Amino acid sequence: MTKADIVEKVASGTGLTKLETEAIIEGFLNTVIQSLREGNGIEIRGFGSYKVKKKSARYARNPRSGEKVYVTEHFVPVFKFSKDFKLAVDKGMKDKKK
Repeated sequence: MTKADIVEKVASGTGLTKLETEAIIEGFLNTVIQSLREGNGIEIRGFGSYKVKKKSARYARNPRSGEKVYVTEHFVPVFKFSKDFKLAVDKGMKDKKK
């Protein structure tokens, strides 16, 4: 499912236009990105939580050449699904198999 598919599905379910829905979804995504850039976490109950994790500097190997490469310290966004989310997906997949 792409962002366009999400916009279409939300628009048809809410009665908003696709343009309005796209603006809302873009606003949400930009807010998440900006919050994480500032070092703040986000928790959406029943869905999950976003946070930023620090990765220490280390040596890695280039898989193609086998050459040792130094990777500097960096920060990566991580997402952890809520328990309710995981259960809903599990139940949906099990019901789908029947």
